[in-house]
Amino acid sequence: MHEQTIAADHTAVRVALWRALHVRADPPPHVIDDEIGLRLAAPDEDWRGRPDMDVEATRRTRASIAARARFVEDLVVDQARRGVGQYVLLGAGLDTFAQRRPDIAATLRVFEVDRPGPQAWKRQRLAELGYGVPEWLRLVPVDFEGDWWGQLVTAGLDPGRPAVVAATGVTMYLTGEAVEAMFRLVATLATGSTLATTFLRPPEEVEPEQRPQLQAAVNGARAAGTPFLSFFTPPRILALARETGFREVRHVTAEELGERYFADRTDGLRPSRGEELLVATT
Repeated sequence: MHEQTIAADHTAVRVALWRALHVRADPPPHVIDDEIGLRLAAPDEDWRGRPDMDVEATRRTRASIAARARFVEDLVVDQARRGVGQYVLLGAGLDTFAQRRPDIAATLRVFEVDRPGPQAWKRQRLAELGYGVPEWLRLVPVDFEGDWWGQLVTAGLDPGRPAVVAATGVTMYLTGEAVEAMFRLVATLATGSTLATTFLRPPEEVEPEQRPQLQAAVNGARAAGTPFLSFFTPPRILALARETGFREVRHVTAEELGERYFADRTDGLRPSRGEELLVATT
C-alpha cells in the first residue's frame, strides 16, 4: 500500500484562492463571499503576487469559479427546502459550504469525498481553525480508482433516499470511461436525486481571449502530474447523461450564469464558456 502524503491538493488551493480573490479584487455585489477557503489554505502573505492570481488575466476564470460555487449552493439550498436530506461533494477539495452555511448544512447529511491525503490535511486545518467536523458532516477518504461508491455507502449514504451530488472541477481529471461510470452510479440514486457537474469544453470552443489561460491551465495540470483527460461538447455530455440513466438533463451555459449572477455588474465581469454545467435528475 502506498503511503499517503498529508498535504493540500494544489488545484483545490488555487480554486479557494480564486474565490477569495473575487471578494478582494472585484467590487460588490459578490457572487459568493468565501474567504474561509483562504484561511484553510493559509498561503504566503504575497499570494496575490502568484502568476495564477493575476487580477486581469484571471477575471473570467475566477468569475466561472464563483458562479459554479454559487449555482451549486443555490441548488442545494433549494433541494433542501424541498425535503432532500443528503448532499455529496465528489472531489470536495477546500469547499466551505459546511462552514459558511451551517444553517442549511446542519439540516442535511453532508458527505465530502476526496483522496485520503488532502482530506486528512483538511480535517487537520478545520480543527486548527476551530470548525471541527460536526456529526452531520462525513469526510469520506476514497481511492477514486477503487470502490469509492461502496465506501460512500458505508459512510452512511442511503441510495434509497434522494440526494444532491456535486462534482465541480472533477470531470477534466477523469477518463471518459470514469466519467461514464460515475454518471451510471449517481443515476442509480432514488428518484428526485440531482447531479450537478462542471465540464470543460474543447479548447476550440472557448472564447479566443481565454485560450491562452486554458492552455496555461492544461500545461500546469500536466506538470503537476494531474493532466486534463476529458473535454466535452454540450451535446456529448447531455447524451452521456441520458445514456447512463438520467431522466432529465440540462446544460447550464455561461450566458445563463452571467444573466443570473452578473447582470447588475458595471465592471464587465462575466464567466467563461470554457467551463459550464450539466444538471441531471433521476
